[in-house]
This record gives sequence, C-alpha cells and structure tokens, in this order.
Amino acid sequence: MPEGRYWLQTLGCPKNQVDSDKLAGMLEADGLAPSTSPEQADLVVVNTCAFIEAARQESVEAVLELADVRRPGARLVVTGCMAERYGEELAAALPEVDLVAGFGRRLVPLGSARVTPLPTVPPPAVPEPVALGARRRRAPSPSLESFDLLSLPRPASAAPWAYVKVAEGCDRRCGFCAIPSFRGTQRSRPPADVLAEVRSLATDDKMPVKEVVLVAQDLASYGRDRTAAHRAAPGRVRRPTPLVSLVEAVAGIVPRTRLLYLYPSGLTDELVDAVLATGVPYFDLSLQHVSRPLLARMRRWGDGDRFLERVAGIRRAEPRATFRSSFILGYPGETEEDHDALLAFLDAAQLDWAGFFTFSKEAGTFAEGLGGQVPEELALERLRECTELQDTITARRRDGLVGEVREVLVDAPGRGRTVHEAPEIDGIVRLPPSLPVGRLALVELTASHGTDLLGVPVDEPPAAEPPEPADAPDAAEAAPDAAEARAPAGAAR
Repeated sequence: MPEGRYWLQTLGCPKNQVDSDKLAGMLEADGLAPSTSPEQADLVVVNTCAFIEAARQESVEAVLELADVRRPGARLVVTGCMAERYGEELAAALPEVDLVAGFGRRLVPLGSARVTPLPTVPPPAVPEPVALGARRRRAPSPSLESFDLLSLPRPASAAPWAYVKVAEGCDRRCGFCAIPSFRGTQRSRPPADVLAEVRSLATDDKMPVKEVVLVAQDLASYGRDRTAAHRAAPGRVRRPTPLVSLVEAVAGIVPRTRLLYLYPSGLTDELVDAVLATGVPYFDLSLQHVSRPLLARMRRWGDGDRFLERVAGIRRAEPRATFRSSFILGYPGETEEDHDALLAFLDAAQLDWAGFFTFSKEAGTFAEGLGGQVPEELALERLRECTELQDTITARRRDGLVGEVREVLVDAPGRGRTVHEAPEIDGIVRLPPSLPVGRLALVELTASHGTDLLGVPVDEPPAAEPPEPADAPDAAEAAPDAAEARAPAGAAR
C-alpha cells in the first residue's frame, strides 16, 4: 500500500499540464497516491508558470494559499518554470516552501514512499542570467537524480482527450520571450516514443482517449533538430516533414488530432493539407501582432497582409476551418498606427478565438532594453479595444453555428466539444447529462449563449414518456450563465 498522498496543482499552459501528468506518474511510481484535497495530502506540489509577471504572481499566490491550508507536517514543493528560472531567489523569498525543484529533479527520495524534506537546490545552470536579480546560478547538487520529463511514462488520462508534448524548448529568440533561456533549445521526442504514448492513451481500459492535442513551444519545428532538412535533391521525391508524418500517424490512431502553437511561417501548404485531412480543421497560430515594423522589433516573421492571405486560403479549402491566435498589446515602440492596423486585421480576419495580453518586461530578453516603452494604462486601453471587438466577432461566429449538426466529444457530464473548440481554452457545447463521457455523438446546435452552445443529440432514441411541456425548462433557463469562469486562453507565445 502507498505510504502517503500527494496533491499536485498546475498553473500555466497545456505544456505544463503534460509535465504535471508525468510528475504524477513519477510520484505514484515512488509509492504515493493522489489526495482528494490539499488539506489531506502529505506532499503538496505546485507546478508554476513564469512566462509573464501576471503568471508569476498567480503562482506565488497559489503557493502561499496552499501553505496556509496544508496539514501539519505536510511538505510543500515548488517546481516548474518559476523554480527553474528563479530557483535560489524563490527559495529565499518563500520560507514556507520545503523544496524548490527545477526540471528533472525528484520530489521525493528515490526508492522511498516516505515524504521527507530534501535540501533546497537551485535548478540546472542556463546559458544566460535570467533570475530576478540577473545573477548567474551555480550548478545543482549532484545528490539528486536528474531525469528528462519528456521520457517519463505517461499515466492514463482522466478525460477522453489528452495533451501530448512532442518537444521541449525552443530555437527561436522572440524579443519578448525568456522561455529558451530556461527551457533550453528544442529537443524533439522520437516519433516512435510519441506514437507509443498515443497508443497507450487510446487503448486505456478505463478512459480511452478520443482526441490527442499535440503541443510544443514551437510545434511546426518538430523534428528539425533530429533530422536534416527535408529538401529533395534533384530527381528525388520530397519526404514529408517530421510534423506532417507525425500528424498523419497520430490521426491513424485516434479519431481527433489537434495542433496547438503553430508559428505562422511554419504553416506550409503540406501542413495545412495534413491538418485538414485529420477532420479537425483547427488552426492555432501564434501571430502576436500584424504591424510589420513592430513584428520586426519582436524578432518575428510576417505581417497582417500575409496572415490574411493565409487565413483566406485555408477557408477557401475548408470553409468550416476554425482559427485562434494571441496578440501582445503595448510592446515597446507600438504606435497608434500599429494598434489601428491590429484592429483592422481583427475585423478583416474574423478569427473565431483570440487572446490578448499586455507586454511584460522579462529579464534577459531583447525587449527588456528597448526604448519606446508604452505606458501601462495605454496598453490596457488598447487591450480593451481589441477584446471588445473580438468578443463581438466570436459571438457572431458562434451564432453562425446554430442550426448545424456537428459531432461532439463528451468531455464530462453535460459538457462536450466539436472540432471548433480546443479543450480548456475555448467555449463548450452544453449537452444533456445523460450522454456518456467519451462518446462521439451527433448533435444539433440549437442556441448560443456567449461562447457556449447548446446541443441536442440527433441519434438518441426518443424518451419513452416525454415530460409535459410545462415541466420542460426553457433553453435559456437550462443553460448556465455564459459568463461562467473557464480556463483562460494560453499566454502569448
């Protein structure tokens, strides 16, 4: 029997959730069992996010809240991006924490299920100083075993969908992003390892996964660090890129394959065709802005005209294609003309989903030293303008689905998703709670409430004794408030 229970709280993006899933598997292999609440746990773990200041503040608040509710004697561990990026300083600033453990550090002693404190150690050194005080960190103690999260076994999913991380790190150097400084350069998993994980998830006896969501910091670049450029020599047939081959293979295992975090220059015709062939025409494009001069200051590719052309081309091939993106407001040097260009783009592109974030000055990034800093109040005003416009567009796009029949994956009792909604990020389809979790059901979309839709199964047999009309609730009354809190869109990438 396991000696001790753990509670694992995850903050940040879906990539962090994959890390937490694998950490949970490691903890259970070490003899711990999941707890039903943090108050009952012997080990409390917080997997933190450090992408922007707001995420860091949320992580610190979560740590302090859990420190207050943990039972006497329980150990509190901080891991994830904040632990990796600010290890020593975080440990000094949070005396409530028993261990700050960066990536690749065990949270309990090897071979023991007992939850005992380990010495606080800094995470592995990185090529450039990115800690809060910009101090270079010393090498970690060799007394703790290192391991690679990417290679850890994946526990079964608790839902009929699952994120699968296919690579770690990033080779790009966007002006606003510090991720490469603590996640490192891109390391792609071998395709055989990814597919083995997908098959394991798809064949689980308790909850077979029907939808796999492929994630990475720069998904379109998957495999480029493992193979030579896939360019055909004269007279030779060009091979598919590693990501296209992977998408095709995953789509042969599960009914739905979804891709998140695509850098726009990596969205080739070949990749578009592969995505459309999966039957999930969902394109999550990391655009960040549309002004060409501002994108150049961000050290990124593209401009609004190129993006509009790409979106229009995909819609010509598949009118039901769904688009999501994220944008930064208030990046150093952003002018009113840049902002007007972004508003015009949003109106022209008619994206289904979009997230907006104000610029966060990150230590060690190119943008940290740029002139032309935009006042916070102005950045927030620009964010509000974009949000109001996009909310109207999203509502219109959702209204346009009413009356359509779509296949819905039932994620939880009374909740499902069509191919137009990514899990935990977009709206949902509200369903009769009688539909079993994990089922792919044909549903008529009968109404929209904010970002959510109402769905009625079209392949269900009629009830033997339907209730009287007076007993049936009005659709508007049956639907919970459309403003119900839901996980926010992923941070700018």
